[in-house]
Amino acid sequence: MSNDKSRDALSDAPIPQRNNAEVVSSGSPLDAVLWLVAIALLIGSALVNQHLPAYWAPANDIWVRVGVILACIVVALGLLYATHQGKGFVRLLQDARIELRRVTWPTKQETITTSWQVLLVVIIASLVLWCFDYGLGWFIKLIIG
Repeated sequence: MSNDKSRDALSDAPIPQRNNAEVVSSGSPLDAVLWLVAIALLIGSALVNQHLPAYWAPANDIWVRVGVILACIVVALGLLYATHQGKGFVRLLQDARIELRRVTWPTKQETITTSWQVLLVVIIASLVLWCFDYGLGWFIKLIIG
């Protein structure tokens, strides 16, 4: 296996690279409107179950309310994707997926060994802290009486 960092750790296949350093520009006034509408839809989806049946008779059926809630959430997420920040977030998720392919994950044996080492250190540290606390408590009792 080569030391090339642009290769997949398991299959030695090249990993797609993104060399263009795009900076997400500050949003336009339309982005602010889209954010406000999306937030209003998300708040509305939280209030649908309680308030919609009083104003719309078909909403007495649970599946109508579930459909309205899901529709509000899907539309809100679509509006958020349409903003500059939403596109930047999707780009971040795609880059994170590429980075996850580059990770060399530990073997099962390495994971077990490391877990036991961590557990041992935690037990030793807790015993040391307990002894310190017990000794300090004994010393305070000795002073106070």
